[in-house]
Amino acid sequence: MSTIKDVAQHAQVSVATVSHVINDTRFVSEATRVRVQEAIEALRYVPSALARSLKSNRTHTVGMMIPNSSNPYFAEIIRGIEDTFYEAGFNVILCNSDDDPIKQGNYVRLLTEKQVDGLIVMSSGSDVELLDTLRAARMPQVVVDREIDDLAADLVEVNHEAGGFLATQHLLKLGHRRIGCIAGPLGLSSARERVQGYRRALGEGGVTVDDRLIRGADFTSAGGLAAMTSLLDSARRPTAVFASNDLMAIGAICAAAQRGLRIPQDVSVVGFDDIALAAHSNPPLTSVVQPKHQTGQLAAQLLLERIADPSRALQRTILQPSLLVRQSSGPVPEAAR
Repeated sequence: MSTIKDVAQHAQVSVATVSHVINDTRFVSEATRVRVQEAIEALRYVPSALARSLKSNRTHTVGMMIPNSSNPYFAEIIRGIEDTFYEAGFNVILCNSDDDPIKQGNYVRLLTEKQVDGLIVMSSGSDVELLDTLRAARMPQVVVDREIDDLAADLVEVNHEAGGFLATQHLLKLGHRRIGCIAGPLGLSSARERVQGYRRALGEGGVTVDDRLIRGADFTSAGGLAAMTSLLDSARRPTAVFASNDLMAIGAICAAAQRGLRIPQDVSVVGFDDIALAAHSNPPLTSVVQPKHQTGQLAAQLLLERIADPSRALQRTILQPSLLVRQSSGPVPEAAR
């Protein structure tokens, strides 16, 4: 493996000159710079990231925590984050917490030891130890999608309450009155707020909220299938269901199909996120659209700004959702009118 001394000898310059070219820390003539770069290429020399970080006090590496790597929603946000950091010359270390706050806390400590320049967090839920760990990390942080109470960090998220309202209002306009809700884990702010939007839409539509039509589940297709099965077994079977994410909505559609029910002729289903898979479900899923790539880009930009200026005021960015109507939602069945 070549060393910086080998590069200096090959280019016939000093080690200090090679260092200045690599780190851009002093003026070097164009001819000398080209000679050094050609030597680096010829010898396939890879500068030490650790050595460079000791000089610049930066590793040009950030950490990112997600709750569930199998959820396509997070993959689409990650793409926006990675694209932005790549253009800025930063590497991203991705950690999957498996919806376990304890595991997430361990990852925070690991990333702190690796001296990352900043951290993007998608919380796995409320946990006192996790909050203490994030506070103790003392590094720039941006929270995405799921707010963490009492943590001084920049935030990027969609208006979850407005999204739940849009989904439920759409079903009300189609004539539905018995509208079920498949909620996510209520320890998460995003899940609570989506249910709040569901409740607000029913209230404004003159429909009494019936808690018997609400089921909790995790944000997975299996969770949606189990919750929908329970709703279909209930005495007041809903004519429509708002699921708090698309994976749960797809699970709900599967549960209806297992009972021989048609979507949307017998029961309508609306999801939340508009993952790429939503357009290809059977039938294509009506869903609340989150600007996922934009969310990732904004989160990365905020972290870059925070790394450059740790003292600037905290920023809270709330993006507005929209509704994309496809074939999984339709008018209330005549028998239920």
